[in-house]
Amino acid sequence: MKKALIVWGGWDGHEPEQVAAIFERILKEEQFEVEVSDTLESYADAEKLLGLDLIVPLWTMGQIEQELVNNVSAAVQSGVGLAGLHGGMCDAFRNNVDWQFMTGGQWVAHPGNDGVEYMVNMKRGSSPLFEHIEDFQVKSEQYYLHVDPAVEVLATTRFPIVSGPHAANGPVDMPVAWTKRWGAGRVFYNSLGHHADIVDMKPVTEMMRSGFLWTAAGKELAKSSKTDATTEVYTGMADNQT
Repeated sequence: MKKALIVWGGWDGHEPEQVAAIFERILKEEQFEVEVSDTLESYADAEKLLGLDLIVPLWTMGQIEQELVNNVSAAVQSGVGLAGLHGGMCDAFRNNVDWQFMTGGQWVAHPGNDGVEYMVNMKRGSSPLFEHIEDFQVKSEQYYLHVDPAVEVLATTRFPIVSGPHAANGPVDMPVAWTKRWGAGRVFYNSLGHHADIVDMKPVTEMMRSGFLWTAAGKELAKSSKTDATTEVYTGMADNQT
């Protein structure tokens, strides 16, 4: 069985415990062995992380020790998958740019706050992850993100829906979901999921299911394609560790 670790906590407003239960259900349906933790110290055992197939961070805001970020980063660089959503992954540790570099983006605003009605549009391209999911409407927060240009965008939403200073720039298609690579590992992010009821919507659970499976599958591929086991692991930027 593939092994997954879910680590939940941080701001309670995102209902991380309830969302963790939904993620655990999805992963067990896919025959994963799942560990659920409510402490960041779960990232302290670097060797244990290397033995996983998937890490699922679910921790909004807060602080994290640089060593723990380095451990997660090293595991993902080795081939372990990383997949998460909403603030639990891309508004996790606002002061840690190494985390943001790894995950591919950072939340900066949600104009109109909760209750904005908007479309989520699947982007048909080279990735088959969402080919079975149709465009859908959601009433929730609409995330405006600063996004790594290296990501492969899988779904978008159109801004602006509500007025604000951003509207002066005209219409933009903001990424909702993406994949990227981090060393030999695969990374997946979905900006939906302000509350557990949004995460439990069928299109959203299917987006997460696809993301979990795709990221976790990368470990075996990484094992078979490794050519240089001595490659130095990136452990962050020195000016982020002072």
